[in-house]
Amino acid sequence: MNASRGSNTIPITVVVPVKNEEANLARCLSRLTRFDEVIVVDSASTDGTPKIACQYGATLINFEWNGNFPKKRNWVLLNHRLANDWVLFLDADEIIDDSFETAAERAARSGEYAGYWLNYTNYFLGRPLKHGLPQRKLALFRVGSGLYERIEEDRWSGLDMEIHEHPIIDGLIGEIEAQIDHHDDRGISKFIDRHRDYALWEARRTCILRSGDSNAWTKLTERQRFKYRHIDKWWYSWFYFIYTYVIKAGFLDGRAGFIYAFYKTWYFLTIRLLIGEILRDEKLLSPV
Repeated sequence: MNASRGSNTIPITVVVPVKNEEANLARCLSRLTRFDEVIVVDSASTDGTPKIACQYGATLINFEWNGNFPKKRNWVLLNHRLANDWVLFLDADEIIDDSFETAAERAARSGEYAGYWLNYTNYFLGRPLKHGLPQRKLALFRVGSGLYERIEEDRWSGLDMEIHEHPIIDGLIGEIEAQIDHHDDRGISKFIDRHRDYALWEARRTCILRSGDSNAWTKLTERQRFKYRHIDKWWYSWFYFIYTYVIKAGFLDGRAGFIYAFYKTWYFLTIRLLIGEILRDEKLLSPV
């Protein structure tokens, strides 16, 4: 059990949700030695993930999702007493450096904000993507200031972790400019499998949002609202390609930049096709 490590550590609890992450987890955990508490929440991994978590002194917690609220991140926030007032959620393929570590410590000790947007450098095919659409997440916040969006999935999703949900935070939100490196070393087949699952989730959520849940709609960011209004339009996937690859200069990342933009275009096109299938199936099942 990873107890609090003392007064000289960074007063943040790091939570790393995982499932079969032996390819990535050791590198992630090796950078977290200064944080006061590190928790690995595991969804019944069948590889060496639990062993790696224990080797690096993290608290290992097993999680089994029943298909309803809460999913993994909210479950930890609601069911476990964290040792610190601040929590940082990292994926196993996200690697911090000294500059981020320093910025996170300063943020946690200042008390100026309730949460922070974090910025990421994506690595694809072994190369950092320095252009295109930047990635950021609200993944560092004060414990008790909020939870991730509550989406009543009622067993329509097989994803046990909040993926595209943002935390809804009560208080001012800041930003940490120091980058987190996002390395996914599981290969292209895993990349495709993961985005196939994400596409099905996005398609189903789009249909549910449009079914009349006005309360859920009001909690979306402006960027999310634009996405869910237009994601099934014929032009959306091509708009994404032009915006990220041309306007945001993704072409400057060479071969890796083109292939990444191509796969993301495929991803949004897949969502559009899945939404069409779902709506056709619902029409066939509805009473005449």
